[in-house]
Amino acid sequence: MRRLAGLVAGGDVVVLSGAGLSTESGIPDYRGETGRRRRAEPMTYQTFTGSEAARRRYWARSHLGWRHVARARPNAGHRAVAELQRRGLLAGIITQNVDGLQQAAGADRVIELHGALDRVVCLSCGRRSPRARLDARLRAANPGFEARADAINPDGDAVLSDEAAAAFRVVDCERCGGPLKPDVVFFGENVPPARVRDCYALTEGAGALLVLGSSLTVLSGYRFVRHAARHGVPVAIVNRGATRGDEHALVTLDAPLGATLTALLDEPVR
Repeated sequence: MRRLAGLVAGGDVVVLSGAGLSTESGIPDYRGETGRRRRAEPMTYQTFTGSEAARRRYWARSHLGWRHVARARPNAGHRAVAELQRRGLLAGIITQNVDGLQQAAGADRVIELHGALDRVVCLSCGRRSPRARLDARLRAANPGFEARADAINPDGDAVLSDEAAAAFRVVDCERCGGPLKPDVVFFGENVPPARVRDCYALTEGAGALLVLGSSLTVLSGYRFVRHAARHGVPVAIVNRGATRGDEHALVTLDAPLGATLTALLDEPVR
């Protein structure tokens, strides 16, 4: 903790957060303990765009899952990151999460690497609109839709039976009638290049890169750890369990995020 506190106290820290930061808010992860219990299979971009039936299944499940995500509240870890930013110690925040909880905790200037669930985008005309508007339209189109979700995935996709999903009615873009998609990067889809460039620039100019709650299994986040190491930027990782980036880290902590980050705020620097 003292070494971690020393890095953070130097300022210009860039935070890279993953799903493990939100598990204490009741949102499961893919690869940590909650993910292993559920063995979730995420929707891919190719499946979503290539099949009307797949989009119906997704939206039926997401319609219920969104209620769970929308009720979630920031936890101690989110609040600690926002406090570090308030103290002027952070150069920026990159989150792989799509739940908006970091901003809800009071942080700003957050790069949402994988987008956000509280927006939807039309695949035909590109129009973006609030998820709350879509939620109201789906409720009106599916009165009495009372299917129970068996589990909730971190992207807000609930697990439902095929029979329940098949009865769901999907609504399309109000402007052009095109298919709607949550404004998030699905598995198999590329992060917008400009967003990636912004993250690279932020990382290489950092005083330190602080990874929070990410196994770094997928390249989307791991590449920034490698980029930091190549530019001589010290890396610190706080996560439950080992990560793909541990070999690049100056400091690693296998510890709960909320308690660790809260303690970090009061850690004396030596």
